[in-house]
Amino acid sequence: MTQALGADDPTVRLRAALAVGSNPDPVFLGTLVERCAVEPDFFVRDMLSWALTRLPPRITLPRIRQELDSERPQARSQALHTLSKIGDRSTWAWITRDLLRDADDEVARTAWRVAVVLVPEGEEKEPAAELVLQLGRGDRDVQLSLSRALVDLGDVTKPLLEKAGESSDPAVAAHARATELLRQNPETGFDAALDEAKRVVALGPGRAAAAAEAEDAPC
Repeated sequence: MTQALGADDPTVRLRAALAVGSNPDPVFLGTLVERCAVEPDFFVRDMLSWALTRLPPRITLPRIRQELDSERPQARSQALHTLSKIGDRSTWAWITRDLLRDADDEVARTAWRVAVVLVPEGEEKEPAAELVLQLGRGDRDVQLSLSRALVDLGDVTKPLLEKAGESSDPAVAAHARATELLRQNPETGFDAALDEAKRVVALGPGRAAAAAEAEDAPC
């Protein structure tokens, strides 16, 4: 089974991970965690995480925690993903500031998502204050992930986003304003919200409002 988990064919690896998860045995814990760190196929990685969730958390969680300090970004990211699948809120303290600020975008995005899942009720302000510091970071997908995380944290983000919306950095201000638009109306598309926010930042709220009125006025 260990050889199958490392086979060249991803279909073989997927079936092996499914088999291990269907018949959970702690003997495979180390192998599953190690494969998560190097597995190139998304679907196989997800099956590996599922197999880990089938093992008792009391033996799985300590081993996964070790991976959060790994030098390999994929190991950190997949460990975070597995934590979100297990959903044990006692692991909230493991989502450190370093992970939320991780230099690797995929690790940071996963950390943001997991923080939302694991944060204890009533403590949402702490991760929200940390996440707003990442506004303006990365490409469109990274910014969308951050906006979704901030929206999912609820109303505690409103004053933080309003303050960030006044930032002297146009990228930060636009991202903050777009996120607030999404918070107010989740049906708004991210791209449309970001375009509108960029226009407000470029023109200023007064001129942007005037321009919008002019566009809506009948000919």
